[in-house]
Formats: sequence, structure tokens, C-alpha cells
Amino acid sequence: MDKLDYARQWQDIATTDFNLAEHVAKTMWPTPYHIICYHCQQAVEKYLKGYLVLNDQEPPRTHDLDNLCRLCQEYDQSFAELADICSELTAYGVQPRYPMEIVLGEDSMNRALKGAGFVKDFMSSLEPLLFLQPSNEDIEQVEEEQEQHPEPDLTIQ
Repeated sequence: MDKLDYARQWQDIATTDFNLAEHVAKTMWPTPYHIICYHCQQAVEKYLKGYLVLNDQEPPRTHDLDNLCRLCQEYDQSFAELADICSELTAYGVQPRYPMEIVLGEDSMNRALKGAGFVKDFMSSLEPLLFLQPSNEDIEQVEEEQEQHPEPDLTIQ
């Protein structure tokens, strides 16, 4: 797999995390602020890691957005614009998943969604190739491959 495809996979997963956070924020009640903040952090983490992949750097195994942002700045100084967002979101990568004394509310959720949305837009304008949708030809090729290699029937009889 070439680096563009690998980077796109990171971006696709990031966008899924972000879309999930937005969807849950609009549809679940009571609103799980901690889950939304967590998915916003995860989205930003994956956007940054996708950018590193695009620049031939294997992303480190870390949830530290400050560190990832600094690594991205080595390739493009404009990542400095994301420093405050990364600092705020980093804590949401681990803390909301475990019982701890972290209090998240609507304000935290709104800031997390706004920050992750800003990073998504930033990445889209910086590297538009990462956000291109597959062509009809690409989709047809995948469908042909799936027809030639159907999924096995895993039902228990």
C-alpha cells in the first residue's frame, strides 16, 4: 500500500470519529459528554497521524496531541495554529474512558467539537488529496474484487 492510501485510511477513521461525535451530540440523551470529547480527541489524533504518514513518518504510539502536533510542525509550521486545540483535547484521550475526577459538560463538549472541526477543516485545506472521495472506477473495482472473493458464511448451524 502506498503512503497516500495509508494516510487516507487514517483520515477516513478520523472523519468517522468526528462524525460519530457530532451524531451522538445531536441524538443521545442524556448527552454523554465524555464519549463525545473522547471521539473528538481520537479524530484529531488520527488526522495528525495521517499527516505524518503522508510525510513518510510512521506515527508514534501515543495519544499525546501536543507531541503529534510538534512532529507535524517539523514538516509545516502552520501546525502551530493547532497547538492550543491539541493541548485542550489531549486529556480526553485517556481520562474520559476511566473513572476519574474529570467533570465534562456541555461547554467542554462544544469546545471539543469546535476544535476537532477546525482540525478537520485545516487538514482538508492543507492536504485536499486526503479527503477525495473514491471515483466510480475505484468503487467498481472494489465491487468486482468482492464478487470474486465473497465473504465466507459464518453462521452457526
